[in-house]
Amino acid sequence: MKIFYWSPFISKVATVSSVIRSAESILKYSKKKNNINVAIIDAIGEWKNYRKIINPKIEIINLSKKNISESLPKVGFFKSRLSYALIFALTFFKLLNLINKEKPDYIIAHLLTSLPIFLTLIIKNKTKVIIRISGLPKLNLVRYIFWKLFSKKIYRVTCPTTLTYEYLKKINIFDQNKLFVLRDPVIQLHEFLKKKNEKIEDLKIEKNNLIISIGRLTRQKNLILLIRAFKKILIKYPNYHLLLLGEGEQKKLLTEETKKLKIQERISFLGYQKNVYKYLLNSDCFILTSLWEDPGFVLIEAALANTLIISSNCPNGPNEILSNGQNGFLFQNNNLSELLNKFDEFKNLTEEELNKKKIFAKKQIKMFTQFAHFQSLKNIINLNE
Repeated sequence: MKIFYWSPFISKVATVSSVIRSAESILKYSKKKNNINVAIIDAIGEWKNYRKIINPKIEIINLSKKNISESLPKVGFFKSRLSYALIFALTFFKLLNLINKEKPDYIIAHLLTSLPIFLTLIIKNKTKVIIRISGLPKLNLVRYIFWKLFSKKIYRVTCPTTLTYEYLKKINIFDQNKLFVLRDPVIQLHEFLKKKNEKIEDLKIEKNNLIISIGRLTRQKNLILLIRAFKKILIKYPNYHLLLLGEGEQKKLLTEETKKLKIQERISFLGYQKNVYKYLLNSDCFILTSLWEDPGFVLIEAALANTLIISSNCPNGPNEILSNGQNGFLFQNNNLSELLNKFDEFKNLTEEELNKKKIFAKKQIKMFTQFAHFQSLKNIINLNE
């Protein structure tokens, strides 16, 4: 059996680790693993820097001799869309030839799913295409026609959350027996145990009274709201310091906002960090202000690190992960005053109440382990005994 993953990307996104761990789960848990060839298709050289951390039993199939991923525009909505259009054009015939030559049993597409979907019209073998749909994608006319046209050709559709699954059922484009919830394999306990004892050495501040947020510095993460809320938090709780982990096109905007509010000395922009756990473990709480998530990998990582979570109730993941607030605090999406109220509620928790929320959160995230992912995946593709 041949299983190929298709997930071309132009910047560091959580999907990368999800694809790697999904592929590894097949080799780790399948009783058929000796008869399965698992591969990741490298479209434009984007997987080059990840080869060292990918299980050597997972084949990397290069479609391009040149690494052009680093030269593609990445910042901004329209530039990123242009990059994906270029990838589509540059790899169309290469991917078609690969499928016709190798005849994989399955192609699991996470990003740029439109290309393998389109190729179902012209491939000469019985390759089954599985696509992943995240969030609540707007059902514009082009998307509706495209999905409707190819709905019979698509073998399975996976969703990372129940909310996305229910949304796809409601719009009634795909046969319901093709829809599956397949949660991302975010948690790797051995990785957490390895990283949790690393010391923080890049902070020149007191390592207590820390608030943390992790994610790309983009409009989606809505960090401007967090910075403005933090200004008000400091009035009531003056000893706090805010850590922001991540890179993105809004960095200049956000740093200028901290200067405008005169709180630049109380906020640290730490950029992309390979080990987020050492920061989470030293923080009082994790705050997520995203306008949308699906499901929100950092929420799962925060829960694993036993860090109290305050999150917007944005679609799609936070409500599900936090059980509508039982496992942390949820505030109305993009609502500054409600975020501040939830922070006050957090500060007023007794130690017993705080620990109870953390324990509930840890129990909830068990569904995001690599093994739980495989258990769902084997029912989507033929990995059963």
